Amino acid sequence: MPEAKEPYSWIARISHLGTQLFTYFSGVKVGADRFGNKYFKERGNPKDRREKRWVMYNGRPEASLIPPEWHGWLHYTMDQPLPEEGEFHKPWIKPHQPNLTFTDQAYFPPGHTVRGSRRAKATGDYEAWSPKQETLCK
Repeated sequence: MPEAKEPYSWIARISHLGTQLFTYFSGVKVGADRFGNKYFKERGNPKDRREKRWVMYNGRPEASLIPPEWHGWLHYTMDQPLPEEGEFHKPWIKPHQPNLTFTDQAYFPPGHTVRGSRRAKATGDYEAWSPKQETLCK
């Protein structure tokens, strides 16, 4: 799992501690994913509202680490998360990849300043437009 370069602030750590306490007293574990994230729902059945659902991240909180089968469950699209091996998982589907921005594996297109500002020469099939004097408004 790639690590972000920016620091994990003390405010975020205190917030994480609050979520851990809430989970201990009010949560029921529903499952875990291959990244080690654990998913919880509220204990009991609330009568006048839907149950709360949340994730405890394995390490630094990063929303892009949630795979699609759990994303749908967290956002109440599905009653149960999709099993990791099921009819909806096809062999041609690529595995989930988190957002790599701010990591060493981030994508930079050819010609980006991080890559030395070098890109391939134009192929010659482009002709720049140039206005002619007679076509200009007078």
